[in-house]
Amino acid sequence: MDLKFDDALHCAKVFEDYFGNFNRIDEYMKDQKLASLADLPSNPLFPLEDDLFSDFSIHPNDMNFEIVGMPTETWETLLNITSSHINISPVGRQIRLAVKETNTDKYVGFIRLGSPVINMKPRNDLLGQVFTQQPEWSQRFNDSALMGFVIVPSQPFGYNYLGGKLLAALCTSHAVREIAHQKYGMNLCLFETTSLYGSSKTVSQYDGMKPFIRYNGLTDSDFIPMMHGKPYEDLRNFVESKVGEIVDPESSSKKLKTTLRIISLVKASLKGTPEGRTFMETIEKAKGLTEQKRYYHSDYGFKNMVDYVNCKTDVLIPGENYEKHHMENLIAWWRKKAINRYETLQAEGRLRTEPEVWTSGKDIQIIR
Repeated sequence: MDLKFDDALHCAKVFEDYFGNFNRIDEYMKDQKLASLADLPSNPLFPLEDDLFSDFSIHPNDMNFEIVGMPTETWETLLNITSSHINISPVGRQIRLAVKETNTDKYVGFIRLGSPVINMKPRNDLLGQVFTQQPEWSQRFNDSALMGFVIVPSQPFGYNYLGGKLLAALCTSHAVREIAHQKYGMNLCLFETTSLYGSSKTVSQYDGMKPFIRYNGLTDSDFIPMMHGKPYEDLRNFVESKVGEIVDPESSSKKLKTTLRIISLVKASLKGTPEGRTFMETIEKAKGLTEQKRYYHSDYGFKNMVDYVNCKTDVLIPGENYEKHHMENLIAWWRKKAINRYETLQAEGRLRTEPEVWTSGKDIQIIR
């Protein structure tokens, strides 16, 4: 399977034209987001954002919350008009949740938990191993851990009330542990997530959340971001018209594997040429758009989580923070912080009162 020189040059130009438009990760993310909006349903009589929390005169003291399920299509649609991410569904287990403010019957945010990625350096350091080495370890890990792929507050609920911290705290609740047990038979004791941004931002919504969530270092970042939409489809179709099918259609992570295979073919065809060196410079620049993200974890208040996940014990032992992970205690913790935030914004005249959704046509801030 080889690409002719001229065909490889064409592919190299596609990569250069695509990634040459971006100097920072937020520019790349915004471009991907705007390209995805065309797929969203629209009904001018019943705007999608009507289901999102919008009464910003309500004081945090007067709010109550519940974690609810939601039809997948509705959940995906509301998330997509809220989030700056494209939010591709991970492979494996998935739990989609919404958080509703019960007095207004409106949604304040969205959560998707899923099977953790296989290799994560900060987690490997935390637990002392990579969980692909022995079946016993792998099964225990799979039944013990979930990753937060989506923890997205509606806006400006997130801005006005520290909504991201509320959602993140609820991810570590015993209520979520019970949901995981009911759906998958899990004995959940490890929640993990990463910051949306890494080195380009100095803060994360997960900062200041001890003992519920703790920081554990930075992830690796030596990978190329995905090309999306028509540019990707045209490139894939062009290469497959020249060399045939690139990867197995049933393969997991097909898009990633296809992209890496195309890069490999172009690199081999242009090896030792000035054009090849330029192509590799383009790939390195694209890799520079990715960042080391901050890694965070929660043990749900169990003092022997690490030993349990490592199969050194079959019994989880509640620690001194176990009771704090009940939902009412997590909301009480959030409420104190939210009151301070809300009243400060009010006093300074900085409270936001207009819903921020991607379908508004306005240039909203890319903060979630």
